[in-house]
Amino acid sequence: MGILGAEETMGMELEELHRMLAARAGPESRKDGDEFKDVRVSSEATMDADDVEKLVVCVTSGVSYLGLAIVKELLVRRYSVRIIAENQEDIDRLREMETSGEMRSTDDNISVVMAKLSEIESLSEAFQGCLGVFHTCAFIDPSGVSGYTKYMAEIEMKVSENVMKACARTPSVTKCVLTSSLLACIWRDNTQYDLSSVVNHDSWSDESLCTNKKLWYSLGKLRAEKVAWRVAEESGLKLATICAALTTGPEFYRRNPTPTIAYLKGAQEMYANGLLATVDVNRLAGAHVRVFEAMDKNARRRYLCFDNFVGRDEAEKLARELEMPINRICGDVSGDIPARFQLSNEKLSGLMSTTFRSCYGER
Repeated sequence: MGILGAEETMGMELEELHRMLAARAGPESRKDGDEFKDVRVSSEATMDADDVEKLVVCVTSGVSYLGLAIVKELLVRRYSVRIIAENQEDIDRLREMETSGEMRSTDDNISVVMAKLSEIESLSEAFQGCLGVFHTCAFIDPSGVSGYTKYMAEIEMKVSENVMKACARTPSVTKCVLTSSLLACIWRDNTQYDLSSVVNHDSWSDESLCTNKKLWYSLGKLRAEKVAWRVAEESGLKLATICAALTTGPEFYRRNPTPTIAYLKGAQEMYANGLLATVDVNRLAGAHVRVFEAMDKNARRRYLCFDNFVGRDEAEKLARELEMPINRICGDVSGDIPARFQLSNEKLSGLMSTTFRSCYGER
């Protein structure tokens, strides 16, 4: 499934998903009877004999902007979805939706489990009974100007390693889809004489370049993806990574402000090189599920995901939505310029054009 309807309709669907999430949280793990008042969250993953038949999958950070869209796509395709909630902030978000009266759902295919991303054992317990994991997490640091500092890049890498190791040690988990970033592909040393003009799934950003330019979000995504591939190769776990462009969609800046601003650090250079692109959140979510379903035959694949190049007109629209000066994106460039490089998502486009199972009963 790709983009779903108009922006207004999708906004309503995301709000409905918020209601479903909160309504389906489990009853255990309340502290002193009050800390998680009105929000029912489980501290342990449970499963019955029918769970495997329902194709249970787990989504880390399932209450995030992208996480919600992935959960929505999975539910539409009749998966049973388990969402990781790690901290009080996640619980507070669920609680706010409940106290506002937005939670009315009897969907039996969604549950919430408490787990710590910093603990492999905690993650492994949460993954028990799941056939696959979608790792979508990103991290913020309020003390950073962009909300993402060098320290957060280290955390991102460590959590990615923890998730992969937890997947590898959980018998039921056979595959994992990791959300990476186009930023893990495009920051290359342009002084190299033999540098390809095409950026595709074989392209990798240069860690030293990211560090020198203080592109911490790019560095975090790059290192997180690299460590995931290392653990997958060592353990034999099936892994696919999706290198996503700047994620947009209904109210994307309000719902997803920190990753948006962090992604745009270096925007002027990306724009000048023809490497600034966006992807609709629902198309990105659809890509995650399609890739997951293709992994039985095509393990260990890397995909670029974008659907729109940012030219002058798109840059002006983006600047208005973000309420920032246009030169923060385009620099001193007054119009469209010939792109020095070319992005290619040929591999993902070919995959998305194929037909996959319509429900869990058809494999």
